[in-house]
Amino acid sequence: MRFIYDLITGKLPTMTETFTPHNELETRLVSLQEGRLDGKAFMQTLLDEQLFMPVEDEKEEIQGFQKSTRAKPLTLETEDGATVLILFTSPERAKSFVANIPGYNGGLLAEVSWILQRIGSGIGIAINPGHEVGLDLEEDMVEQLIHMNAARSTDNQSSA
Repeated sequence: MRFIYDLITGKLPTMTETFTPHNELETRLVSLQEGRLDGKAFMQTLLDEQLFMPVEDEKEEIQGFQKSTRAKPLTLETEDGATVLILFTSPERAKSFVANIPGYNGGLLAEVSWILQRIGSGIGIAINPGHEVGLDLEEDMVEQLIHMNAARSTDNQSSA
């Protein structure tokens, strides 16, 4: 799914700047990509992380105020018809990507566990598309995370 950025801009991102992690999640993503962190361990900790989810601007909006209780997150369709939810490790990482997509000037920070409870199956996730450090999760991996999150929620409720 690395080609998602290419679908929006018509070109591949240039990696002229060295990626400097701005938070713990980005540090762990670098470690994962460099092979210094186990994928399963990363996925388990990902459930507790917050990610920035660009959401569509409302018509007749009041600056910085979301009137609707149902935000429409940014999703894109790949060439093979798969739907991909676009997420970022921080609002700053989203700026260059959403600049090319009209109607997505804001968003919300949400825990990955909360996002997984609401997206359902049959969708992929791209974290930090267009950046050197990111992660693409195919539909089957998202499905595994949804099950892992549900099992964890059940365990937490039964121990309370």
